Amino acid sequence: MLKTIIVALDGSELAEQVIQTLQELSLIDQGRIILCHVFQIPDVGGETPADRPHPGSAEISYLQAEKLLQFFQKQLVNTKLELVMGDPSEEIIRLANIHQADLIVIGSRGLTGMKRIIQGSVSSQVVEDAHCSVLVVKPK
Repeated sequence: MLKTIIVALDGSELAEQVIQTLQELSLIDQGRIILCHVFQIPDVGGETPADRPHPGSAEISYLQAEKLLQFFQKQLVNTKLELVMGDPSEEIIRLANIHQADLIVIGSRGLTGMKRIIQGSVSSQVVEDAHCSVLVVKPK
C-alpha cells in the first residue's frame, strides 16, 4: 500500500491533469498526500541556465502557488502543503526522502528532441534520482 505520495505541481495547466490522474488511480484512500511547489532560487550575478525560468517567465508568485495548492487540497483527503525554494528536482527528491514517500507524482512538459536537451527535464531528473517509484503525467 502507498502510505505517502509526493505530488509536485508547478502552476502550469498540467497541474490539474496531475491531480485528476491521481484521483482516477484511487491511490489516495488511506495514504497521506504532500502537495508541493518548488520556487527556484534566482541566479544572482550570472546568466540563468536554459532549463530554468527566466525573469518575467511563467513562474508564479508564492501567494499564487499557495492558493493553487490549497485549491487542490480541498479536492483531496489527508493532505499537507510544502512550498520550498531550491532546485526543483533536488527539492522534490529531498521532500520524498523527508516524508519517506512511496510514490512521487509529477507532470512532464512533453519536451522532445532538441528542446529537451537544451531546456532539461525536471521529471527526468526526478525519475533518475528518486529512491521510490515516480509517476510522470504527460500532457494530453
